[in-house]
Amino acid sequence: MTHILRNRFLGSATVGERGQIVIPAGARREYGLEIGDKIMVFASRHGLGLMLIKAEHVTRMLSDTIDQLGKIVQASANPDEVTE
Repeated sequence: MTHILRNRFLGSATVGERGQIVIPAGARREYGLEIGDKIMVFASRHGLGLMLIKAEHVTRMLSDTIDQLGKIVQASANPDEVTE
């Protein structure tokens, strides 16, 4: 099964005059989106749409990635001292 078939439809939105959209209530509940939350907007993998991700999740993912990269660098410098 391709990745696109795993996507779920969560509702629809209309772009308003000022470029704003309203995220459907069910999607906001499911993903814990609250008034004032910061959302980062990314182009989808194949450029067919947009991805919305809470900013706090992006910073956490980046922090985890940096930690993992540090471990890789350490392991390559000291292959006898590899830690998990």
